[in-house]
Order: sequence, then C-alpha cells, then structure tokens
Amino acid sequence: MNPYVVPGLVLVVLVTVGIGAYGLRFARTTSDFLVASRSVSPSWNAAAISGEYLSAASFLGVAGLILRYGVDVLWYPVGFAAGYLALLLFVAAPLRRSGAFTLPDFCEVRLRSTTLRRLASVFVVFIGCLYLVPQLQGAGLTFTTVTGGSYVWGALLVGVVVTANVALGGMRAITFVQAFQYWLKLTALAVPVIFLALQWQSDGRPAVTPPAGAVFPAATSVVVEQDAEIDGVEVAKGTELHFDEGDPVPRVSTVDAHFGPEWLLPGGDRTLFATYSLILATFLGTMGLPHVLVRFYTNPDGASARRTTLVVLALVGLFYLLPTLYGVLGRVYTPQLLMTGRTDAVVLTLPEAALGGGHLGRLLGALVTAGALAAFLSTSSGLLTSVAGVVFTDVLRAGRGGSVRDFRVATLLAAIVPVTLSLYVSNMDVSRVVGLAFAVAASSFCPLLVLGIWWRGLTDLGAAAGIVIGGGAAMGAVLITVLGPPLTGWPAQLIGQPAAWTVPLAFLVMVAGSLLTSRRVPHDIGATMLRLHAPESLRI
Repeated sequence: MNPYVVPGLVLVVLVTVGIGAYGLRFARTTSDFLVASRSVSPSWNAAAISGEYLSAASFLGVAGLILRYGVDVLWYPVGFAAGYLALLLFVAAPLRRSGAFTLPDFCEVRLRSTTLRRLASVFVVFIGCLYLVPQLQGAGLTFTTVTGGSYVWGALLVGVVVTANVALGGMRAITFVQAFQYWLKLTALAVPVIFLALQWQSDGRPAVTPPAGAVFPAATSVVVEQDAEIDGVEVAKGTELHFDEGDPVPRVSTVDAHFGPEWLLPGGDRTLFATYSLILATFLGTMGLPHVLVRFYTNPDGASARRTTLVVLALVGLFYLLPTLYGVLGRVYTPQLLMTGRTDAVVLTLPEAALGGGHLGRLLGALVTAGALAAFLSTSSGLLTSVAGVVFTDVLRAGRGGSVRDFRVATLLAAIVPVTLSLYVSNMDVSRVVGLAFAVAASSFCPLLVLGIWWRGLTDLGAAAGIVIGGGAAMGAVLITVLGPPLTGWPAQLIGQPAAWTVPLAFLVMVAGSLLTSRRVPHDIGATMLRLHAPESLRI
C-alpha cells in the first residue's frame, strides 16, 4: 500500500472541513445557506462552479472511457465543456434576474403555478440523486483501489463529510470549499501528467495501439472479476492469472472494449444516432442541472452571471485536456484494467504503474488520489445543497423565512437516499450513469428554461406536460438502463442514449400544450419578461 495515500486523504478532508468552518463564520441567515446572499464575485463563483461540475465522471470516468473505447468517446469531455456555451447564451443572466432561489422557485415566478413547482421539485430530487450516487460510488472505488479497504467505508466517508459541511455552512461555506477543490483537482492531474509524458518519451514512445496488439509493460498479476472466456478458454471468477513482460494482453468476454485501429477511429459499434444523442444530452443537459443552476443565483447580477460563465468555460476546457492524456497513456502502462473492467481506476493506478513504486511514483499516486477525493467532495456538496434547498422550500414548506435549523434537517433528509443507494451499486460505469442524468436534465429543465425565458406563450400546463412526457421518458430510459435486462439492437440505442428523441419530444409537447392552453398565459407576462431581460442598471 502507498504510505502517502492515507495522510494525503486525511489532509484533504481536514482542509475541506477547515475551509468549511471558515465559511461558517459568514453564514448566518437562510439566504446565506441557500444562495450565499447573492454576493459571490465572478472569479470565486467560476472556480466554485468548476470545482462542483468536475465530478467523479470527469476526474475518473472520462479517462476510463477513453482507455476502454478511445476516440469514440471524446464527445463526453467536449459536450461537458461546451454545455456552458449554451448556458451562457440562453440562460445565465435572465435566470439570475428572476430572483429565484431554486429551479422550482423559477417555475412559480415565471408561470405562477404551485403544481408545476411541485413537479419540478420531483425532478430536481431525481436528477440530484442520480448524479450524487455515482460520486459516492467513485469514492468507494477509490478507497478500495488505493487502500484495499471496504468500498462501503469510502462511500460513507464522503457522504458524512459532505453532509456535515453542507448542513453546517450551506452555500456560503461550500463556495470557498469548491473553489479550493477546483485548483486541487487541476494540480492533481497536471503535475503527474508532466512526469508521465516524460517517462513515455524516455521509454521510446511506445505505440498506444501496436499492430501486434497490446502487451504488458512489466510482469503483472490479474484477478478475474467474474466468470469469463479469455482467448477462448473458460476462466472462473477469482482466478489469478500471471503475465510476464511483453506478453500479449488477452481479451475478456465480459469486458466491452475497443482494440487496434478500432480504438483510434470514431464510430465503432456506436451508431450516428447514439453519437448525436450523447452530444445533445451533454450540450443541453448542463443548463438543466440543478446544482449548476443554483450557483448562478449567487451572483450579484445578470452581468456577473455572464462573466462567471465565460471564466467557467476556460477553466473547464483547460481541465478536460488532462483526463484524455491519462486514458491514452493507460493503454500503454495499465492494460490489465482492460481485463478486469475497472477502467475508471486508470487515473489512480497510472502514476505508480508508469513511474514505478519509488517515492516519485507513490507521491504522484497520492496526489491524484487526493484530487479524486476533492472531486467527490466538491460535486457531492453542490448536489446535496441543491437538493436540500428544494427539500427545505418545498417538502418541509419552510419557505424563505425558514430557520437555519430547518435547512440542516433538509440536508440530512436529502442525503439519506443517495448514500443508502450508493452502498449497493459498486459496479456502475460512472460516466455513463452521469450521462443519463444529463439526458434527464436536457429533457426536462432545458426546454422549460429556454421556452420560459425566451417565449411569452409558455403556459403552466404546457410546461408540465413537456416535463412529464419528455422528462418522464428520459427517466424511464434511465431506470431501464440501470435496473433492467441488457438490450440489443435499436432498443439499446434508443434507451441507452435517449436524448435525441426525448429532448425534441419535450420541446414539442411544451409548445403544443401551451398553444392549446393559451388562455393560461400569466396576465403579468410582460412585466415578468421585462424583469428577466432588462439590465439591472435600469432598476426596473
């Protein structure tokens, strides 16, 4: 076991708690806990949004997907980053000017409907839990990979620390925490990748996909994770296989991965429909993620919200250059992960695999592990805050006049379900499940926000119908994908990547439903639209 890992993890937890305690000094009112009293500067908010957004799917999952599938999945980091462009163009400033505290708040401000508000609350909780469970699952995976300990303890550790931080300090405290954790995550990937690139250069630039097939760079032992067929031979679960340096890497029947030229070419077994669906989900899903949107309520005004989004685009784009390099170098130095299927662990295992078990490899391994913990903590904090805000205002019915104690109770209630679920889903593919959360967000809140902000004719019944039909279809696809039997052919494409049909469906139903119920357009729609779009300097 790496002797530097545990001290590094303890240090990250202590610094996180310490910064949260510092932020607690400024958290006194309910507004502090929900939206940091709308006083966060663009630079601080951009770093906090980036820290919150770059989750386990970004830190571990993107590298793991590239290791496994290659060029075909580069749309994940591209879409994750590009989503902020749509957010900048269509949503950021008007959403801030609405004066809402949460997405359900916006529904009531814009459409004057308590029923729609309750429906939005259900979707916020569903998306928040769907996104939060993979963060805790990633924490358990990291804990098991680097310490050999129990998956459950890793998931519980992050769950407890995040719940305590949010309950004690709310949005005010986690703003400082998330800003710090963005820079920690960037450093944790950027510093090791310099040494990894130099090592690859020193080793004579070995090919990522050699013509003869991948080989083991050193003597390696691999434990088979489940009953499988390896190069035509049946192998039982738990069997330990030994390979010498230079031995070819066998293919395992239970692990889906691309090899040879297929790894370098887009397309593969993914249809054009699935590719466009993924692009649509990640590009439009960002503007529907509750934990991202709630941070724009913390800016002082609409102009600050736009400046924040521009800085976020730069920070997120810079970060996503790095996991790609880890996935590529993982094909050279950690090919055994293609046998076990634990490709999400490539970021954690690559430094020691490439640089050896000396002090440098272990120190850099401990650094990326600390960055992974920061990823779980920062994203989980934002998700829990957004869900707790909805539980506070809509489940406990505390409203804006509720007490700080009510918010803390809401935080505990919001944490129970995802923490419990995370204990039973240790084998999930982190990035794919997060991608499904984006599909639900793109099919529910994205149409609601775009039409609510830019079309006067939207009605509460039209919006509700679009959310139920479009968002409900995406939710159904998610549940079938996660809990149902494996699918093949076109059903697998339609259910596995539903955004290409659920997003247009949601827009179509909202527009048609609103046209059919045009008499329900709020009577003060002119004043509401003016409030959303007029600059604050006009003092309207």
